[in-house]
Amino acid sequence: MRGTDILTLLGGLALFLYGMQMMSTGLETAAGNKMKAILEKLTANRIKGVLVGAGITAVIQSSSATTVMVVGFVNSGLMSLNQAVWVIMGANIGTTITGQLIALDIGTVAPLIAFAGVACILFVKNKQICHISEIFAGLGVLFIGMDMMGKAMEPLQDSEAFIHFMTTFSNPLLGILIGTIFTAVIQSSSASVGILQALAGTGMIPLSSAVYILFGQNIGTCITAVLASIGTKTNAKRTTIIHLMFNMLGTAVFTFVCMVTPFVSWMEATAPGNQVQQIANIHTTFNIVTTLLLLPFGSLMARTAVRILPDRKEETEAIRHLEYLSPFEPSYPVGHAAAALSEIRKEVARMLAMARNNAAASFDAALYGGNMAIEKIEAAEEYINYLNTEISRYIGRLMTVEMSEQDSKRINAYYVIISNIERIGDHAVNIAGYAKDMKKWGLSFSGHALEDIRQMKQVSLETLDILEFTGESSGREMLEKTAQNEQKIDDMQQSYLKKQMKRMKNGDCMAEAGLLFSEMLTDFERIGDHALNIAELYDEMMN
Repeated sequence: MRGTDILTLLGGLALFLYGMQMMSTGLETAAGNKMKAILEKLTANRIKGVLVGAGITAVIQSSSATTVMVVGFVNSGLMSLNQAVWVIMGANIGTTITGQLIALDIGTVAPLIAFAGVACILFVKNKQICHISEIFAGLGVLFIGMDMMGKAMEPLQDSEAFIHFMTTFSNPLLGILIGTIFTAVIQSSSASVGILQALAGTGMIPLSSAVYILFGQNIGTCITAVLASIGTKTNAKRTTIIHLMFNMLGTAVFTFVCMVTPFVSWMEATAPGNQVQQIANIHTTFNIVTTLLLLPFGSLMARTAVRILPDRKEETEAIRHLEYLSPFEPSYPVGHAAAALSEIRKEVARMLAMARNNAAASFDAALYGGNMAIEKIEAAEEYINYLNTEISRYIGRLMTVEMSEQDSKRINAYYVIISNIERIGDHAVNIAGYAKDMKKWGLSFSGHALEDIRQMKQVSLETLDILEFTGESSGREMLEKTAQNEQKIDDMQQSYLKKQMKRMKNGDCMAEAGLLFSEMLTDFERIGDHALNIAELYDEMMN
């Protein structure tokens, strides 16, 4: 191959992969957080799960993207491991659509499809239509790239060394290894199968050799999901094990079938003289038959993955970490917004629980004292500040990823919510600080003041307990309850302040203790304000 042919090949591969990325992005922005609802409803049983996996993969032309999406959903708790098995099986069927479209020579109208999609993106103002058009534009670009790769490899017909190698290797394992490594490098089975079809179309590789390379390509496509599982929780890593098991078992079965039966001859008979169609048919047959064979054993595969990768002892709370958020990556697969929102919600709920517990501990410190308790409160506050920083950093980076308007609105709301939670933590530390000063200065609150502090603790915790980010709560109901409590806090603050001033005037309370009690009332009132801010933001994001 000449240098220009290599550049054309690389350019075609770039367009192919970019076309898949466009289709993924178009589906992500068009569907948005609806992906969660779709998957929850349509993966209730194995047949529906397989159909969903096949359908999504057929649209975005990438089983790798679908599997990475599933890894993210399992990691965030949106999908169970059993549900993931069915979707992965379906994804392997859906990815064969690319090969069938190539065999049908849809590339001849690819420029028209790309032009129509781009024209809609540029001239149609409706955002939903633009997102759908991006899917079609990506499809057109994908096949333009496929056509470029095919033309770039035509000169290989004159390379005796290449033809000799591709037609004479007799060890099936070598062919499987070639297919696995090549697909793992470009991280797309659709692209590698397309290149194999382009080679077969020029007559440079017989079907008897291509079939083993094709089997290896099914294994190689798992590398993307393996990479995506790095840094995720154990259950998400099990998803990649299931993906590997599926393709390795399928490869073992079909390699055996090819060696003991005239399977290749049967496939040649499905499209005589058309090797491009023959490869597409083998790819489809491989994935459909493997799915049918393993479908009854999906739950067994999930249990096997658990045995291969058992639960490990979780990190202790003493080590600061993000429990639900995975490390940020600059590019994400389709459906990531739904998984990211679920992960952020859980992490924010965890942060809120810490702030709530710190508020309870701070009021207890004011009531009962104790230096050890105050040290724990200060340590917990540092953890809350850490979560605020890390979640903010994650959300800030996530804002650069294209997503639906509704998803963007929710992510922005969470960004402000964590700031309010951090301020609640600050006020809790302030209250603990007053308890520390009381002990240092040898002061004590009167019995009436202590009773007021008990009431402040009770109402504060009731208010914070309303802010439960379950994902199922009604934003309006949460807001109404929080607003009622916030008004109650305001009334209590005014009433307690007047009573404290009266106690100080009558000499029932020392001036220094009265000053600290007044400061505590301010923090008490601010906790209610921030709780109301959070409820308002939650109501906005749910509407």
